[in-house]
Amino acid sequence: MYDIIVIGAGPAGMTAALYAKRAGKDVLLMEKEYPGGQIVNSPLVENYPALPNVSGADFAENLQKQISDLGVPVEYAEAESIEKNNGVFTVNGSEALTAKAVILATGVFHRGLGLPGEEDLVGLGVSFCAVCDGAFYRGRDAAVIGGGDTALQDAIYLSSICRTVYLVHRREAFRAAAALVEKAKSRGNIVFRTPFIPKEYLSDDNGVTGLVLENAKDGSLETLETEGVFLAVGLAPQNDFARSLLELSEQGYVIASEDVYTAVPGLFAAGDCRVKKVRQLTTAVGDGAIAATAACDYLDELE
Repeated sequence: MYDIIVIGAGPAGMTAALYAKRAGKDVLLMEKEYPGGQIVNSPLVENYPALPNVSGADFAENLQKQISDLGVPVEYAEAESIEKNNGVFTVNGSEALTAKAVILATGVFHRGLGLPGEEDLVGLGVSFCAVCDGAFYRGRDAAVIGGGDTALQDAIYLSSICRTVYLVHRREAFRAAAALVEKAKSRGNIVFRTPFIPKEYLSDDNGVTGLVLENAKDGSLETLETEGVFLAVGLAPQNDFARSLLELSEQGYVIASEDVYTAVPGLFAAGDCRVKKVRQLTTAVGDGAIAATAACDYLDELE
């Protein structure tokens, strides 16, 4: 029986574990893949206060070391369901784990384009991580799909590796920060393809060979010859395992207040997995600290 189980080892989850452990609680951190969450894929974080030029991977590694040095155990398993009986939470995965309080920090996962054959091409030209896979396309052409900060960051990063980077977005205007858009425009080998909609992957036995685009204005088609397509078209929450216990939004996010309380006493939601307006590294870390404090207060009141 743990005091607190934190589900998800992204910035929100690891911060929650850090604060809860420092408060003297018996904490377990659950993670189904690898610590760090989405921030690991960011080549450069420039908007975190006092750390203006840190890579996402370095940030995650330092945070992981910090909680490891405190003695926080990590259970590498996927949470398949969660229930509450007689005031005790049971998180079911490879084994049943129990706790007096639970913090959901499950984050989000990458959306695909939903085009035919896409799943089979992941790892064979289709990628969600420019930092992880960009080196495979050194000196070659690549395409980045999306219009937010991640897409612009990916294009900028790849422009230092690839011969040409096609930045494809379905609208004329980008959602990304203006500074990122201007930086991308300053790179001579980033070619903007807007407003264009990806319609079809071209491939052979070795993987992607190209991408067919449709002009959103006149419906005309054009083909990009590229062996690498990097998707940055949005994220989706990973909360289905908690649906029987929690109310989720239409999009699948946990409905929780800004103080991270859910409708279930003792269950808190931190970071990108909950309904919120701003999903940034700073807000994830803030949520983690708030959730840990709230969980500790809840436990203290029980005692």
